[in-house]
Amino acid sequence: MVQRNVSQVVAAHRQLEGAGFAVYRPFPSTSLEMLDPFLMLDEKEPTDYQPGEAKGAPDHPHRGFETVSYVLEGETEHMDSLGNQGVIRKGDVQWMTAGDGIIHSEMPSQKIRTGGGRVHGFQLWVNLPAIHKRTTPRYQAITADQIPVVEGDGWRAIVIAGEVLGARGPAGTHTPICYSHITLTPTGSLELELPGDHQIGLYVFNGAGLFGAKQTRVQEHEMAVFEPGDGTVHLSAAHPCSDTEILLMAGRPIGEPVARHGPFVMNTEAEVLQAMKDYEAGRMGKIVPTGTT
Repeated sequence: MVQRNVSQVVAAHRQLEGAGFAVYRPFPSTSLEMLDPFLMLDEKEPTDYQPGEAKGAPDHPHRGFETVSYVLEGETEHMDSLGNQGVIRKGDVQWMTAGDGIIHSEMPSQKIRTGGGRVHGFQLWVNLPAIHKRTTPRYQAITADQIPVVEGDGWRAIVIAGEVLGARGPAGTHTPICYSHITLTPTGSLELELPGDHQIGLYVFNGAGLFGAKQTRVQEHEMAVFEPGDGTVHLSAAHPCSDTEILLMAGRPIGEPVARHGPFVMNTEAEVLQAMKDYEAGRMGKIVPTGTT
């Protein structure tokens, strides 16, 4: 059986975002600008907040791409200019298509803000092709009980989008994408069959793994990028005392020019400038709270 090789291992850098919370970001970075069709991955650093300490991302705009929030621990309160409002809890996913433009906020829930608690999760940015850059914004609230979980000897996979290990995730996507949270026991291993035209990244956020045909070692807070082409993707655990947890991102590249400035990702600089003008002119709306969640 032919196995794909790892072409690059990228270390995540730690930085502050939003109102001052820490994230680990493997891309974009000086080592990897993007993993087409994925624009950015942030792991929100696991943090135990005391009452009144929790920080989030207050009102901010987006245009031209999708944001995918996956909560591992804690709760995040979402509000946006479409009138959507709710709490994303442990195991839940919010897949938000910004499209033509939206303003949203992502804050720790009232429960976390007042009582404290542990917070951990991910945000993935997914690019949109030119034909969908100005599409009508869409919000998918996916609860943990809607997401399939498959298990085998020494492994477990939560499938959020696309088809992975025979299960299909519930998230609707504009281009072919697979997104999954995979856990390997200390002796676990796995062979994944993914489309040969997909770019593949495996981000390790706990433990360590040996990936690809050459058993490339990937440590915690590192991401393996695979060579293009046919062949299976091999994963095995490399930490003797703990499970290895991995975020799988795989997608067919869009292959279009990318112009980005902060929260706007378009195809040309002129389109980015227009997005900035539209935001400043209030054309992306505003958040109007509808009540307490």
